[in-house]
Amino acid sequence: MAVQLGYTNVYRDPYGYPEWQARGLPVASTPAGLTAPAEESRTPGSLYGWAMIWTLLGIFAGGLALNLTPCVYPMIPITVSYFGGQATKGGEGRGRLLVHGLCYLLGLALTNSLLGVVASLTGGLMGAMLQNPIVLLVVAGVLVFFATSLFGLWEMRLPSGLTQAAAKSYTGYFGSLFMGITLGVVAAPCIGPFVLGLLTWVASMGSPWLGFVVFFTLSLGLGLPLFFLAMFSGQLEKLPRSGGWMIWVRKLMGWVLVGMAAHFIRPILPGDGGAILLAVVALAAGLHLGWIDKSQANFRAFPLLKGGVGIAGLVIATFLVATIAMRGPGVTWKPYTEATLKEAQDLGKPVIIDFYATWCTPCRELEEVTFHHPDVVRLADNNFIMVKVDVTKGGNRYHEELLKKYEVKGVPTLVFLDADGNERPDLRLVDYLPVDTFLIRMQDIVAPNI
Repeated sequence: MAVQLGYTNVYRDPYGYPEWQARGLPVASTPAGLTAPAEESRTPGSLYGWAMIWTLLGIFAGGLALNLTPCVYPMIPITVSYFGGQATKGGEGRGRLLVHGLCYLLGLALTNSLLGVVASLTGGLMGAMLQNPIVLLVVAGVLVFFATSLFGLWEMRLPSGLTQAAAKSYTGYFGSLFMGITLGVVAAPCIGPFVLGLLTWVASMGSPWLGFVVFFTLSLGLGLPLFFLAMFSGQLEKLPRSGGWMIWVRKLMGWVLVGMAAHFIRPILPGDGGAILLAVVALAAGLHLGWIDKSQANFRAFPLLKGGVGIAGLVIATFLVATIAMRGPGVTWKPYTEATLKEAQDLGKPVIIDFYATWCTPCRELEEVTFHHPDVVRLADNNFIMVKVDVTKGGNRYHEELLKKYEVKGVPTLVFLDADGNERPDLRLVDYLPVDTFLIRMQDIVAPNI
């Protein structure tokens, strides 16, 4: 049985009581052959709370940056002129212009959001495929290949007939809606590779809701500048002219794709290899964008922008390396055996069983953050027997039996056994948990024995 990456809506309160509701809260990925209750629905994995907010802000910023690429930026005066031609002078004209702008945003959001939903509906298949190292390498290779297009090594061109059809002008509110719908087609040579990387990531998450929200956010970032410029078209002459700085922005998007490629192959790299690779990408991007690239612009702030991005890349790389260097020893794990459980009972110690997979993001967060925290390590070493079951690779009959025995419906799943070897189902954990909250669970089960 291959353990598949999918997402179930298993929500548990701070002490683990399940509620099978569509609430978009912490979830776990579901192994093949184990069925969850009929009410469960597919929701995003570890992307919730502040992680969701910061991710969406980053995607929104990416949408804003796409406006500065050579394919989209020249459309700004065209779009503003179109909107200006739809409105008449006076208050009534401003109101009509507002409606035209909203129709434009709606069209753009509709197209991109549908792309996100369609991609996410392949999530189960994509998730299962992304357990295969070869597939991960292929996905990363495709992203790097498209990144080379953004770096200017080759050009992606659409068929002329498709481009002409998309650029065709219509009047009225439908015309504004149509312009928004087709913006992605006209700008595809620049934004296509970035959108492709985002589609692959959304598909791996397997949530239609997340796919819609991610691409709706991207659409807002891409469309809002055009919308506001259309509303205040008199300020158009203050925009910087086209130039080499747009090529620099396109290269910035290329490095974003390279970073996404590094993220995809991170699970197959041993130890801290994934974090080191991300640090190398951040360092290379900072040096290239900040100082190696010779793109110029006709506005004074551009050198400061380049230097700021370069310094940001160096800071990120330094932070990643420092995090690895300063991280202390982690929890000492033992493989699952009946002898290990018997030893724990003889010593009067509770047991934590961690069902883990390298392709599981919350699993890695638990391992890299929670299980390396000094307080957790100290309490685990002194009062627990820590057991890990690695289900990264399917087909292990012994692991299949353990999954059935403990009714594990996804990873991560942490099972807490008391000193007598009986499970505390109220403490079972099915997602990443911060250190302070995890310590409460540990102290809860170990308190009677202290």
